[in-house]
Amino acid sequence: MTRALSADLRRRTIAAVASGMTRRAAAVRFGVSSSSVIRWVAEWQASGRDHALKQGGDRRSHRIEAWSAFLLAAIETKADISLVELAETLAAEHGVRFAPSTIWRCLDRHDMTVKKNGARQRADTARRRTAARGLV
Repeated sequence: MTRALSADLRRRTIAAVASGMTRRAAAVRFGVSSSSVIRWVAEWQASGRDHALKQGGDRRSHRIEAWSAFLLAAIETKADISLVELAETLAAEHGVRFAPSTIWRCLDRHDMTVKKNGARQRADTARRRTAARGLV
């Protein structure tokens, strides 16, 4: 994603249009696209804002964060509950739906990650349980 153009450039362009220059002529003069100048001036006329809004960032986690206390309490009650079970519980009891991945990200933000036991997860072959013999 690209950065917004400088606020100074935007202000100078809007000032040129406000002083009587056409939008397209201001675009040529300042070296920006005419559609950008048209949008900037329209926004300035509608709201008075002459700077770009913040780009990117998290815009949705507040929905699941409202239920974080419920999720953490459910995990305290039943430690081995799955993400799918948590999602189903939220849907059944409260009527809100979240994907298991969304629930996992919320739990990860609250440091509730579960690590597998490395001793039980080692790769092994079923036919050779003894150590290899030395070279002959």
